[in-house]
Amino acid sequence: MKKKSASLRTAQPRPQRARGASSKTTRASVPTAPHALPLHKAPIHPGSILSSTQLTVEGVSKILALASDLESEAVRTRELRLHKRRVSLLFYESSTRTRTSFELAAKSLGADTVLVSALSSSIEKGESLKDTGITLRSLGAECIILRHPSSGAPYLLAQATGLPILNAGDGIHEHPSQALLDLRTILYRCFGAKQARSVTEKSLRGMTIAIVGDIFHSRVARSNALLLPKLGARVLFCGPQPLLPEHAADIGPGVSIERDFDRALQQADVVMMLRVQQERLSGLQLDLENYTRRYQLDAARLAAQAPRALVLHPGPIIRGMEITSEVADGPQSAIEEQVHHGLAIRMALLTRALETPATPSARKKTRR
Repeated sequence: MKKKSASLRTAQPRPQRARGASSKTTRASVPTAPHALPLHKAPIHPGSILSSTQLTVEGVSKILALASDLESEAVRTRELRLHKRRVSLLFYESSTRTRTSFELAAKSLGADTVLVSALSSSIEKGESLKDTGITLRSLGAECIILRHPSSGAPYLLAQATGLPILNAGDGIHEHPSQALLDLRTILYRCFGAKQARSVTEKSLRGMTIAIVGDIFHSRVARSNALLLPKLGARVLFCGPQPLLPEHAADIGPGVSIERDFDRALQQADVVMMLRVQQERLSGLQLDLENYTRRYQLDAARLAAQAPRALVLHPGPIIRGMEITSEVADGPQSAIEEQVHHGLAIRMALLTRALETPATPSARKKTRR
């Protein structure tokens, strides 16, 4: 593999012509252009959330406030928000937390949902992402939530359909809704519910968030590293060379690398553990026993190096590898809370997507 293809400079993805479940995300699919939203001839619906790069501090504040409002709203009132609006969940990869929370969020708002998976649709027969999106639009879908193994796929779908697209994870590129729910979890645990309604450029000033493990393959790490420094946080990547290339810190301001896990923990206010994505390790030389010894978060290490740090994990958790059960279920863990906050954040994103007017050219596209 070429070294430069491992770059974590992920914005301006080049959408790929993935043709269903057989598509594979390789290192070569990771875009290497500077961080900026791609310039497309076709319009992208303004209600779309495709990348953390498009989230301004003001925009994040509005999403957080809306999440809090929706969470506290009477159930019957909330169910009228998106009553009978049509939301499609288009998942080319398996998912538990993300898919379920998006589906429950949509139904909590009164929307009708349909799940389209790669193994139970025309995708299995080779239908392209573009044609699947156009079919869903023709059947009345008003918003599509997409998880896809190819980096950049949500941009292609947004162009092809003109609908609001919510990126639920594209390859090893990004997962912006996860970064937003991680932020809300940090705000709640560290500052309280009132401060979790809004943020400024100084909200996380002085805080260090250590993200530990398989950084190279983690769309969660990218989205958090692109979002949290906007609010004043320092992001500290930690992991071995094969899973954390030196130029990872070039992803943006406020990001640095610390190879030694104990030193990273000593600096951390929040530590986010990541699983090793063994399904993506083809061609990498990684001694998993040595990795566990050097980078596992166990109770003794946490007590010695970071006795007050908040512990996060986006899931799925591999207990006994990157984290022990004692820590995952312990008092410093907010892993279950992350799942809870995910529901509120995704209700807010769906409401924003379906209540944001389309541009005139996008409206014309959706009527075709």
